[in-house]
Amino acid sequence: MVSIVIKYQGGLRCAATHQPSGNTIQTDAPVDNNGRGEAFSPTDLVATGLGCCMATVMGIVADRKELSLEGMDVKVRKHMSTDTPRRISRLEVDLNMPLPADHPERKLLEGAALGCPVHHSLHPEIEVVMNWMWQ
Repeated sequence: MVSIVIKYQGGLRCAATHQPSGNTIQTDAPVDNNGRGEAFSPTDLVATGLGCCMATVMGIVADRKELSLEGMDVKVRKHMSTDTPRRISRLEVDLNMPLPADHPERKLLEGAALGCPVHHSLHPEIEVVMNWMWQ
């Protein structure tokens, strides 16, 4: 179990401290939801969590196979619903892979990304679109 302590700072801002490491991040409400948009919003962190989780799980698989994923980058575009309740409706994930499209471990890496814990934790109504770009 990991504990995260969140302190509301006023002005729609929070500071979250990861208890094991002491690292802190700030959140701010987005401009389109009464905030200043000067930091990640809570829903931005969900999108960030998905991209980081996919990259991390692929990294674990790649390490086991002695593959280098150095140079991989992941971009996540978050779309919010236009109706109520306000929620994430779609996440588009672009994965730039530093391996050729015909790499023998391609399916294994793709499966690892889709099997990450964050992806499995998302509500099924959130559409997740994966765009793979192999070199």
